[in-house]
Amino acid sequence: MCDPTAPHEAAAANGYVFSDDPARFDLDRAHGWIGRESYWAQGIPRDTFARACANSLTVGAYAPDGAMAAMGRVVTDRATFGWLCDVFVDQAHRGQGLGKALMAYLSDHPDLQGFRRMHLATRDAHELYRSFGFTDLTKPETWMEIRRDDIYSR
Repeated sequence: MCDPTAPHEAAAANGYVFSDDPARFDLDRAHGWIGRESYWAQGIPRDTFARACANSLTVGAYAPDGAMAAMGRVVTDRATFGWLCDVFVDQAHRGQGLGKALMAYLSDHPDLQGFRRMHLATRDAHELYRSFGFTDLTKPETWMEIRRDDIYSR
């Protein structure tokens, strides 16, 4: 396991840089994406989103000009389990393989190795995630949830 206080960074061939450095992460930009543009967390309050990012392995992808172009977040104990969520690529940066590069970075991240389970939920990116080893739930009958789809609109 790497030192969670030391940033892990990697450069992609297309000039983007991936980093888990919280000091570099543009929380306002990310909240705009997730709170206004995502289908899964529209309306999430900024303080709720800030807490979620602070308590997760949160990654930014930065364009050559330094602007944050994409993000991903993994809720994890950094030992046995992870839940990949809040993966988002800014509209201006789509179509350049950034989602695949972000997934490659996360797949290689030293704090996300040796897990018994890694989960995610997606409405429309199944093939992207399958290419990184994700499959349908093996025993969906064993999973339960409390679901509150309207939690941010109450």
